[in-house]
Amino acid sequence: MTNRQKIIDYSDLANFFNKIKKSKKQKIVTHCHGVFDLLHIGHIKHFKEAKNLGDILIVTITADNYVKKGTNRPYFNENYRAEAISSLEFVDYVSIINDKSAVNAIKSIKPNYYCKGEDYKNLKQDITGKIHEEKKSVEKYGGKIFFTNEVTFSSSTLLNSNFNILSKQQSFFIDKLKRKFNFNEIKTFINNIKKSKPLIIGETIIDEYTFCDVIGKSGKEPVLVYRDLKTELYAGGSLAISNHISGFCLNVNLISMLGQANEYLGFIKKNLNKNIKFSYISKDNSQTIVKKRFIDKNNSNKLLGLYKFNDEQITKRNEKQLLSKINKIIPKSDFVVISDYGHGFLSKFIIDKIKDNKTFLSVNAQINASNVGFHSLNRYSKSNIVVINETELRYELRNRDGNLDELIRQLAKSLNIQYLIVTSGSSGVKLLNKKTNKIHFCPAFANKIIDKIGAGDTLLAIITLLLFNKCDIDLALLISSLCAAETVESIGNSNSVNSNGILKKIEHMLK
Repeated sequence: MTNRQKIIDYSDLANFFNKIKKSKKQKIVTHCHGVFDLLHIGHIKHFKEAKNLGDILIVTITADNYVKKGTNRPYFNENYRAEAISSLEFVDYVSIINDKSAVNAIKSIKPNYYCKGEDYKNLKQDITGKIHEEKKSVEKYGGKIFFTNEVTFSSSTLLNSNFNILSKQQSFFIDKLKRKFNFNEIKTFINNIKKSKPLIIGETIIDEYTFCDVIGKSGKEPVLVYRDLKTELYAGGSLAISNHISGFCLNVNLISMLGQANEYLGFIKKNLNKNIKFSYISKDNSQTIVKKRFIDKNNSNKLLGLYKFNDEQITKRNEKQLLSKINKIIPKSDFVVISDYGHGFLSKFIIDKIKDNKTFLSVNAQINASNVGFHSLNRYSKSNIVVINETELRYELRNRDGNLDELIRQLAKSLNIQYLIVTSGSSGVKLLNKKTNKIHFCPAFANKIIDKIGAGDTLLAIITLLLFNKCDIDLALLISSLCAAETVESIGNSNSVNSNGILKKIEHMLK
């Protein structure tokens, strides 16, 4: 059998192993699963010990899209990893699986033994909970989990030490954090802030993505014609912010705005995480905000935006309803996160009333196509945290070419902001601590940028939670930047971050 013949398509796993199970000569099947980014002697000994348990050894490999081990991981793509493992004579079959865990693969294979390394034996140390789920799955189908006793190496340690996984800026930043913290200290801190009680206030936005395929130029008009393939809806705006922060906190409150007829309410309830308490007003003479974007399916580039909204300020009746909800929830909240998209939800009166409560306040007031020329941060003076991008900062100060650090200090001083955070895309993020007048820098950590929508919102949500809980600034920048990176690596707001996933990335980065 050639190495290529050893590689089984994931969709064929169930049929393939059903035939093996039904054959006259019963075969004992052993199953190993992992990323195996850098094949090393520890993996080889692991596979050998697993093969000794049975007749057939199947190794499943996590597909590239599901590898969450930090920047530029996996180092070797899924096809190279499969090819390397299939070249081992004691490995009978290999399959690349498109899942976050091996649970569905186990269901298809129904192995007699599912093997993991000895370092996975203590299930309490399993951050993601995947090993526990996999153990339940293999036992459900009559198999056993087996922990091999090979010498332990770490692909992450070997890659971090011997390969240029990170840029110089990224390596310098990570090395600085290694001198300050070990992983267990970071894990303990993240676990201790779960009881924080955030209140999110901002517009509900339904992001509608229509994926298209180019047909060509119209025969009669100078127009490029596309075929409409499919449409997907994502929970955007304050919904996305709430989903992100709910991955770190046990309970989250959200106050938002829908249209007069409460359009999309069912979709919203279905797509908000279960630990979010959703409260809203129905804006008079308006519809729920929908931002439709046409996407080229071949490269994920946006072709056109079509927005539906009413930008008029909410009526006095709506204002009274909103203030009532805020006054009821804000005394029970530790901090408030405002995301102001400039669609008439947050009047100066409402903002002043929020500020009167003296609650820790974090703000992202965005410039967009509908509010450019009318947007200003002045009404958010004296906030604890303000997050803006570099373009918004330069627009706010009407300064295109000035030194960025000087502009950051100028705006923070004029608005009396405790922490001013300025994002600059792939150039990273800077944070000014007013108390020390020091500007902290964190490089960007995105592997690949698919869609920038929601990156600032993600960073806002997570860094607010961290700084409110007095997290070290550099650590707060790393964690929130990793969260933002995860956001831009998927389309729209299709995925939300969570503490377990980010901790797993940090664990591998610190090795």
